[in-house]
Amino acid sequence: MSSINAKTYSATPSRHVSFLGLGVMGFPMAGHLIQAGHQVTVYNRSAAKAQAWVGEFGGRSATTPREAAAGADIVFACVGNDDDLRSVVLGDDGAFAGMKAGAVFVDHTTASANVARELDALARERGLHFIDAPVSGGQAGAQNGKLTVMCGGEQAAFDAIAPVAAAFAQAVTLLGASGSGQLAKMVNQVCIAGICQGLSEAIAFGQRAGLDMAQVLEVIGKGAAQSWQMDNRGKTMVAGKFDFGFAVDWMRKDLGLVLAEANRNGARLPLTALVDQFYADVQQQGGGRWDTSSLIKRLG
Repeated sequence: MSSINAKTYSATPSRHVSFLGLGVMGFPMAGHLIQAGHQVTVYNRSAAKAQAWVGEFGGRSATTPREAAAGADIVFACVGNDDDLRSVVLGDDGAFAGMKAGAVFVDHTTASANVARELDALARERGLHFIDAPVSGGQAGAQNGKLTVMCGGEQAAFDAIAPVAAAFAQAVTLLGASGSGQLAKMVNQVCIAGICQGLSEAIAFGQRAGLDMAQVLEVIGKGAAQSWQMDNRGKTMVAGKFDFGFAVDWMRKDLGLVLAEANRNGARLPLTALVDQFYADVQQQGGGRWDTSSLIKRLG
């Protein structure tokens, strides 16, 4: 395993990079790259979003992934799912068709380990490199440049991209061969799902018992029950506020990937499967775009 404290690399030489996908994560991530002094070309399926990015940060936009990738040392992407990823990578207008020999494609999408291995193999055939690099830290982490990046791929390609990814990350770690980054992100989502459910039950229980839960969380947050979710979502859960953060729809997509991989490798995930169904209940309540901490809404 190779790990880099990304902020060590603040003086990285300027590179020619591209960024495909300017959603709530990609838009600020690409912005950090240009602010770090890199030459950035962006592509987004909605051209207006790409034009808005150029208006805010500078750089240039392209009309296809192939055009955006032309001449780039590194092509970053952050899109929705496996199919979205294939759509920007493959085909006559895809990034692979425009990338120069030896360039590295870095995928920040939370996708399947299978698609990572598939695209890694295709990249090798073309004389390219592929790193699967899903992130943790959410929209706030992207905006603040403090994402955690979990990578799978070859050491040499990782060494080339890690100092550049430092622009939007607090840590970048190589965890193994192709697909390892996506598998690590699945581990991350399993942990979050279980913690969110436990925190939801704890708060709902305390409220039924007549406790001042804001005060209780302040107390137990200094002990063994402390977690990122408690620190950042506990008070908003007590207040019934869920209009921010990582959406339920996205978590269900991620847990679908987890459960499919578990079915393949034989891992037993009874709690994860249960919480996935609880998130389905929240969707039925109209909460697909609520933050994942909205699990507590089932218990009211």
